[in-house]
Amino acid sequence: MKLLIPDFCVVVLIGATGAGKSTFAARHFLPTEVLSSDNFRAMLASDANEQSVTAEAFELLHQVLGGRLAARRLCVVDATNLKSQDRAHFVQIARRYHALPVALVLDTPEAVCIARTEARPDRSFGASVVRSHRRELLRTDPKRLKTEGFRRVFVLDSVGDLDAAVVEREPLWNDRRQARGPFDIVGDVHGCFAELRALLDKLGYVVSEPDGHYEVVHPAGRRLIFLGDLVDRGPQSDEVLRFVMDVVEHSGALNIIGNHEVKLGKVLDGRKVVLKHGLDRTVEQLERTSEAFRDRVRDYLRDLISHYVLDGGDLVVAHAGLKASMHGRDSAAVRSFCIYGETNGEVDELGLPIRGDWANRYQGRATVVYGHTPMLEAEWFNNTICVDTGCVFGGKLTALRYPERTLVQVDAQKVWFEPPRPLERRPRPDSDRLALDGLIGASLENH
Repeated sequence: MKLLIPDFCVVVLIGATGAGKSTFAARHFLPTEVLSSDNFRAMLASDANEQSVTAEAFELLHQVLGGRLAARRLCVVDATNLKSQDRAHFVQIARRYHALPVALVLDTPEAVCIARTEARPDRSFGASVVRSHRRELLRTDPKRLKTEGFRRVFVLDSVGDLDAAVVEREPLWNDRRQARGPFDIVGDVHGCFAELRALLDKLGYVVSEPDGHYEVVHPAGRRLIFLGDLVDRGPQSDEVLRFVMDVVEHSGALNIIGNHEVKLGKVLDGRKVVLKHGLDRTVEQLERTSEAFRDRVRDYLRDLISHYVLDGGDLVVAHAGLKASMHGRDSAAVRSFCIYGETNGEVDELGLPIRGDWANRYQGRATVVYGHTPMLEAEWFNNTICVDTGCVFGGKLTALRYPERTLVQVDAQKVWFEPPRPLERRPRPDSDRLALDGLIGASLENH
């Protein structure tokens, strides 16, 4: 039986004494990945069976678990974990660090558990403890584990299954660390197809349309990345969608989701959405296309992910940016930050979200390239750069060449949509504020 788990997750082993949890963990995981309650008891009392230090042992286990997850390391919790309230602690810690909780139930037959326990002179619990554990396990419905917050649940209910199990790790969808580039990272297009074609020409791409679909090739083997907000406000959102979908499928381009794609996806799913901020223009343009094309767009938008980690972890791309403690992780909070930025639900006098300045506190090693907030100029700050330069508002369409860290831009043909406020340069905090942020930034990054 193949057990496919994310390469960054918390695996919670669940089973009675004698079920084979520790043996399984030792066979399939590194010693540094396994956090055993017995080992923490032994550290505290020099005796793995000393129950009087159980609370303190689990307190230490929780601390080490949090430390490893902060460093983005897979963890395996080796304990009985038979009570939902005990499992809840590990689900909560996993969520705090945006790691996926995985439950692995070892439903080993009672007779086998008793025989194993009695054969170990260091485990003097007796058959009654095993039977009590088994009764508790039988009350643990694997289907309910999903409602507890576990993203994946595996059940091994025989010795044969346990012996034949193979654990295989898979990278998260956002993990493209093996992709080294070079990349050309394109800011918010917003339906400005003519400007996009002009930018690609300036970047040196050869665009062709074999068999009715777009393809792009760069003589130096460069790769396109689109930062989201392909649609709305501009004159040709439908053609921008067609182009980007084609080059993702046929030319290896990458595309992450923006907040405008989220809204459009809701429309195509048949949900009620207020058609504002240029969404009405996109809907009107798509109404002139075929039903098959609209279905393709709907399915495509459903599959877009929140961010990518590239170039060995040295590059992160996200529509609205991403603080370091969320890089390469997967949760609803991570996705929301990537799409909408750092928000608290408040809006300004124009009804636009008030955004926190995460980049002002950023201290990560990865370069973060993002869009979302239109700026008068694309400027580097704390190893981050926003390349949304308001093309649809009459500004420029910008691409960042990576790893060269140079900008390539084309002017907008016209003002396609009046901006809610004039484009401005990124505000620069004063030196005293920078010094203060340097002291507290690392702490804030983890929240």
